[in-house]
Formats: sequence, structure tokens, C-alpha cells
Amino acid sequence: MSALVVGLSHRSAPISLLEQVVLDDDASHRLAARLRAGDHVHEALVLSTCNRLEVVVEAGTFHGALEEIGAALTEVGGLTRDQLTEHLFVHYDDRAVAHLFELACGLDSMAVGESQVLGQLRQALAQAQRHGHLGASLNPLVQQALRVGKRAHAETGIDGVSRSLVTLGLDHAREVLGDLGETRTVVIGAGAMSGLAVATLVREGVGDVVVVNRTPARAQRLAEQHGVRALPWADLGAAVGSADLVVTCTGAVGHVLDEPVVARARSGAGRTGAPTVLLDLALPRDVDPAVARLRGVHLWGLSDLQRPALESTDPGAGEPGAVEAVRGLVTSEVAGYLAERHAARLGPTLAALRTSAARVVDAEMSRLDHRLPHLPDDERAEVRQTVQRVVDKLLHTPTTRVKQLQAGYDEVPADYAHALRELFDLDSREVASVSTPPLGVVERAADATSDGGGDD
Repeated sequence: MSALVVGLSHRSAPISLLEQVVLDDDASHRLAARLRAGDHVHEALVLSTCNRLEVVVEAGTFHGALEEIGAALTEVGGLTRDQLTEHLFVHYDDRAVAHLFELACGLDSMAVGESQVLGQLRQALAQAQRHGHLGASLNPLVQQALRVGKRAHAETGIDGVSRSLVTLGLDHAREVLGDLGETRTVVIGAGAMSGLAVATLVREGVGDVVVVNRTPARAQRLAEQHGVRALPWADLGAAVGSADLVVTCTGAVGHVLDEPVVARARSGAGRTGAPTVLLDLALPRDVDPAVARLRGVHLWGLSDLQRPALESTDPGAGEPGAVEAVRGLVTSEVAGYLAERHAARLGPTLAALRTSAARVVDAEMSRLDHRLPHLPDDERAEVRQTVQRVVDKLLHTPTTRVKQLQAGYDEVPADYAHALRELFDLDSREVASVSTPPLGVVERAADATSDGGGDD
């Protein structure tokens, strides 16, 4: 059995399609339960956010599991097979492990390096554990992904990459507006990136900041956290018209600001010719690129800022080479995880082999007792020790070599455990009994990993 990840994300599908498949906790549970009811999926985790829906499963067979996932997504998510086929991505086995580690580190996020997805993955893990959808395979895999994500944020400058998008945007704003201390600034949205923008603006000494969001409570909560003001959505036009700087990141479908809206707002505020800087940090865009045609309007989008952020050598804009450092960390962690997994798969077979060998020794010693019942105890012990040494030496080379072979495969791993079972005629039920963890081990491991904190 192997890990399989199937999903839709901002990299593979338009936001309009992703909006159709946003699942709440109940729907995520139903999807996971639907998957586990099939013949080819044994464990399942569902990660649903505003810009991704991913299903992580332990698959008995690749094609069978893929078919069951496709059917479940059309049933629970309401998409057609054609929509799925066009936009789905699929990662299997080793690549699935690498994808989960990259995801937890923020490398697959719209704003590279953000930590919100780490909290979302933790919540998905907790829900799957709560409903019993995970077992001895996916539980440790997802927990390890969380640990790798924490390492990335603790040991590299990856946090500074998404932060530097806002910082670089403010550098562009200064080129147009000069000192930002008295700048009238509007932040549109109240999500993670908007919160980062407000925090950066306040830290940079921008005094007049207002937050506008479709959900007033979220705007008010964000504003109170940073000591700024919140305005209702109905005041958006007036706020934009009077602003020197507008930072927007809503994740909305379609443009929040287009050319006519911005033109009317600026005209109504008497700022037709005054400079206005728009920083569009949303994907897809919140601001229609045509807005840049208006006199005095300067627009920078996410794509304009991301490449300089990733390449920057400015210590304030994130550690140089942070993304490459995280990729190197992920590569190392994936290699270590796979090596441990392959060794663990061999473990039950090797244990069963040693048990079988011990039974052979016991059987031969029993035969000896029947043939030589008066053999002195010290001589019997010497015979047993000799037989045991012979057995140990015969097993040493194949068991050592099989571990080396299993750990050193390149592309397609051979099933050396299966080969051992066939060669030594081992009972598969005995191997399975060794493979099954005692009741409560998975739950205790999950409790040890969950720290109760949230990053989002």
C-alpha cells in the first residue's frame, strides 16, 4: 500500500471552480467516510481551504483508489468528471510524501512561505483522527509533514518571503508617494495576507490605516488587533477614492476594483490627478490591470513582487536563498522518511523470519532430546548454542543485505520483504500480526504531536 494525493489547487484550477468544492467539516468527514467505504482506500484525510481541496489516502491499488476518489469527488463536491479530469493533480508514493512536506512548509502556497497552511493541515489531521479515518500509515506521515513544516519556519528565513511581498510593495509605494508616515491607506480583505499587510504598515509607521472587508466582524477584529480603523464594505468606494495607498488581498471571484469603479471613486474625492498606489496581493487579481491606465494610478501585482522577493538579498526581505534552503530541507527529510519507511516494512518480515528460525532450533533440540534423553545439561546447552550460532550466521548475510538493497533503490523499489516471505515460506498472518501496532499507539502518537496551537 502507498500514499496517494489527489486534488485541486490554485495551481491547477481557477478560483471559480475551487469555490464550488469548498467543504466544511461535515462535508469533509462525509468525503473521507465515503472513500474509506471503498475497496481500495484504507485511510483518508481531506484538506479543504479557500484555494485547495486535497484528498490524501493510503491506497491498496493506484488505479482502484484513483477511480474511487474521482467518484467520491463528483458525488460530494458536485463536479463533473470532465471538470475533475481537466484540473486534478495526482501524486503517488514517494512524490506524495514530498508534496505533503512541501505543502506544510508553504512552498505550494500562493504566497510562498506563509504558515497558515500549517495550521490548516493540523486541523485536517485532528478531524481525521477524531473520526477514525487515519491509521498506522497516514497518521505518522502527516505528523512528520507538520514537523518538517515547523522546522522550515524555525530554521530558515521562509517566513520572510511572504512578508517581503508587502515590504517590496511598500518600497514601490515610497518611490511614488515619498514618506508613508502620513499616507492614507486602505487594506481590502481580512485574511492572512491582509493581516500581514496591516502589521507591516503599522510597523513601518503608517499612521492612517483602515480595513475594509465584506464581513464587518472580521474587519473589526483585524483592525482592533493592530490599533487601526475598520469601515463597512459599503464605504469601499469612498475609502479607495481618498486613499494614497490601497493594498488588496481578498481571494474574491472576479475583480474587486475595475477601471470605472476606481475612476469614479477618485473623481468623487477630487483626486483625479493625484498619485495613488495599488498593491494587488491576490490570486486571482483583485484589481483589473486596466486600472493602471488611469492618470496618476500605479499598480503592482503579486507576479511583480514575487520574483524580487524570492531573489532578494536584503535581510529585511527574508533570508537569502530561503526557498532553496527549504527545498533542500524537504529533500533531506523525504529521503530520511522513505528510508525509515522501507526499513519499517522489512521489520515485521525479519521478525517473523527470526521467529521461524527459533522454532526450527526448538524443533531440532526437541528431536535431540528424544534421541539422547540422558544427554547432560551442559552438553545440551553447548549443542543448542552451536545450532543457534549456525542459524544466526546463515541469516545474518541475507538480512543485512536485504536492508541495504531496500534502502538503496533508485526509481522502482523491489519488494524484498515479499521475496523473503516467499523464499523462507513465512506465514503472512504472522507477519501481519507483527505489523499491527498495539491498540492506542496511534492515538498516543497523535496526542504527542498535536500541540493545540494554530498558525492561521
